[in-house]
Amino acid sequence: MTYATIQPPFTLKFREMSKKELRDYFAWFQNILPERLDELRNAVQQTQGFESWQADFTAASLDPLGNWLAAQVESRPRTDDEIQEIKAHSSFPIEVPEEELSNQTFSLAIDVGMYLSMVFLTNYPSLRWDQRFGNKKDADYGQPVLVGFGSVPFNPVWMLVTLAYGVLSKRKTGKSLRDLYEIWVKMIPT
Repeated sequence: MTYATIQPPFTLKFREMSKKELRDYFAWFQNILPERLDELRNAVQQTQGFESWQADFTAASLDPLGNWLAAQVESRPRTDDEIQEIKAHSSFPIEVPEEELSNQTFSLAIDVGMYLSMVFLTNYPSLRWDQRFGNKKDADYGQPVLVGFGSVPFNPVWMLVTLAYGVLSKRKTGKSLRDLYEIWVKMIPT
């Protein structure tokens, strides 16, 4: 499979970015989205067994995409510096896993998150993109999120990164992508 990892021209340390940088990131995210969806479609269709996958933004398209993503999740060893930095930023002692997602896996999580967002937006026109600036301690601060699920925004990138960690730890499977969609659909007011 040929796949170009996403290269955001930003630090992605959202709490440290100025509001202007965050707005620029949001605009970049929206502008790059169609290109990243094409990159994802091409990568999936180049994989044996997934050649006929259609990026048609249906809920059913999430089943094979989830299985494909689960087979792509890879890790790399964390460096001692990374482990120490995580421990230093923790309020209480925690055990830090020695494995981290690979850069390609992070990139795939972003792309699949973008695709999942388009599945939501295509099927539920009441949803829309937003960017939250309320509290810097908010996990979604400054990031592109979908709103319209009641009071809770959907952060597609963090949801898919979390899913990838779940696949890495064997707590999640390819089926988890469709499950995630179905859980959030139930939160959309009718």
